[in-house]
Amino acid sequence: MSQREWIEKDFYKELGVSSSATADEIKKAYRKLARDNHPDANPGDTKAEERFKSVSEAHSVLSDAAKRKEYDETRKLFAGGGFGRGGFTPGTGYTGGGAGNFGGGEFNIGDLFGNASANDSGLGDLFGGLFNRGGGNRTAASRPRRGSDVETETTLGFREAAQGVTVPLRMTSPSPCTTCHGSGAKPGTSPRVCPRCNGSGVVSRNQGAFGFSEPCDDCRGTGSIIDDPCTDCHGSGIQNRTRTITVRVPPGVNDGQRIKLAGQGEAGLRGAPSGDLFVTVHVKADKVFGRAGDDLTLVLPVSYGELVLGTTVSVPTLDGRVGVKVPPGTVDGRILRVRGRGVPRRGGGVAGDLLVTVKVAVPQKLDATATAALEKYAEAERASGFDPRAGWAGA
Repeated sequence: MSQREWIEKDFYKELGVSSSATADEIKKAYRKLARDNHPDANPGDTKAEERFKSVSEAHSVLSDAAKRKEYDETRKLFAGGGFGRGGFTPGTGYTGGGAGNFGGGEFNIGDLFGNASANDSGLGDLFGGLFNRGGGNRTAASRPRRGSDVETETTLGFREAAQGVTVPLRMTSPSPCTTCHGSGAKPGTSPRVCPRCNGSGVVSRNQGAFGFSEPCDDCRGTGSIIDDPCTDCHGSGIQNRTRTITVRVPPGVNDGQRIKLAGQGEAGLRGAPSGDLFVTVHVKADKVFGRAGDDLTLVLPVSYGELVLGTTVSVPTLDGRVGVKVPPGTVDGRILRVRGRGVPRRGGGVAGDLLVTVKVAVPQKLDATATAALEKYAEAERASGFDPRAGWAGA
């Protein structure tokens, strides 16, 4: 994409957000649009596929703080139409006479901003990148462009997330062309250096007192020309392919955590490095287990008699069962700790603990025998002097 196209595109409009949207609002809007327009959800729908590409491109710029800042500053500067294609509109910053007002000779606006000092709020970097002054070295804008990062999501069961799992992800995204291996040229041929710009990707031209640089029309700013394009990718070096990526989710991953897979994102232009793939993991709730950091939690139902007399109960863990001893006289709600039977810690080391909360289960109905026995016990309890509300509420 040329600088002009980059400036003229309204990435905020593509995502349906305002220019003051927060990073979370941008992310939320992108996820909804990407999900609605994903090729897998709209097979054969070319409009949805193009829409998917557009929102992905917008997200790749607006989700990167540095790219977004440069994009916002550039659009603000160009919003008034001060700079035309390769020219300078009178009355928008230059109101003097001829070149003599600058001490004679040709004035190159790329030189002015390209040599700005560190106190010029980054204008040197901004305009140096925009105008791409020519020369022996290729500029950043004319180098093969790294592929955009790609985001996707996966949902795991609680125990899968705690123990770690390998999951296949089926994705449709721009990938290196398998025929030309990303070069864009027909197999057996190679791109050649553009003779007009000598591989720089930009050409300079003069307009009155000013000298400007702009993308080379012959090579479209790439610095190279493909005489015999690959028939499968039409010279782009990129194809939209559906592929299955195997993702190893490490043990102990949290709900909402992102996993980075370097080089698994969108393919770079003409052999440039691919972007990265970021997988957001969602974890389902479990009927038995909960989690507190690296500790595994569960609630153990027990009877009143078991709390009073004590017992040993078999409870589940992530890898089997373990016996938990309930000491005599245990109070309802007490937490019993079983060390090392919790969630495996990321990076290795000893796992967290299993925290077992005992909760007395009260029967809703009793038969005559159980009722008589309980009434006899209550009498014996009162006779022993036990008062459950002794000292309670000032008693």
